[in-house]
Amino acid sequence: MGDRGPDWQIWLDGLPKLVRQVMDDFRLAAAGEASYGECALVVPVTTADGDEAMLKLGFPHWEAELEHLALRDWNGDGAIRLLRADPRRYALLLEKAHSRDLTSLEDVEACEVVANAYKRLHVPAGPQYRLLSEQAARWSQELLELPVSAPVPRRYVEQAAALARDFAADAACDGRLIHTDLHYFNVLAADREPWLVIDPKPLSGDPHYEVAPLLWNRWPEVVETGDIRTAVRRRFHTVVDTAELDEERARDWVIVRELVNILWSLQDPQPDDGLPDDWLTRAIAIAKAVQD
Repeated sequence: MGDRGPDWQIWLDGLPKLVRQVMDDFRLAAAGEASYGECALVVPVTTADGDEAMLKLGFPHWEAELEHLALRDWNGDGAIRLLRADPRRYALLLEKAHSRDLTSLEDVEACEVVANAYKRLHVPAGPQYRLLSEQAARWSQELLELPVSAPVPRRYVEQAAALARDFAADAACDGRLIHTDLHYFNVLAADREPWLVIDPKPLSGDPHYEVAPLLWNRWPEVVETGDIRTAVRRRFHTVVDTAELDEERARDWVIVRELVNILWSLQDPQPDDGLPDDWLTRAIAIAKAVQD
């Protein structure tokens, strides 16, 4: 999972003890092999009532601190159901889901599944969530601080900075509960419904912000088509049409998010294990494809 500093190592070292403590406190019994995500451990368990569930223990960081609130607000409507939470320990007891995710479907069909989920997930956001407008204002400033020598066309940097600035001043930038990382791997097959959304990194924001991860994930499939522009636009228009989003607004958010991806890559030259080598060229290709 890469070197994430002393806090990460401390958390890893204490994880076995944390698992035991939470299992005891929640009266759970292990029911299978644990699996690992980028920032979490998930253990199949059986509750004291004999029900199957999943215990998720996350690495403490700001993107995960309100995951339990988003799941509680959704209350199982299109998303995994939260059974119990201990926010202090970043521990969530979740209903059981299967390991099969949306990569088992053709990408356009999978985009339709996610776009249909938007309509259920984008409920009014309470005041406890961070605001997307605040993030956009910061991104606008940081983008303009990139040196002209940065390996990205300056016109895209300035375009994304201007769009982010405009979004930050737009009242519609905030107000709806958004997942922010909703893509093929974060939707799992389940028994209660065919598909359930997992792993939100919630903000109070704009539903149009959600589209971009469906474009940059499963990227080798885009490249293999031999026509990146057409493949990206097919996904983009599938999501926009299915979810009945405003095309221009969704496109502008894609541009902002792709340039912010580049910004983060340049700010942190030590990538995580999972960061693709073509991350910068991928982001530029997507920003170009949605507007050419």
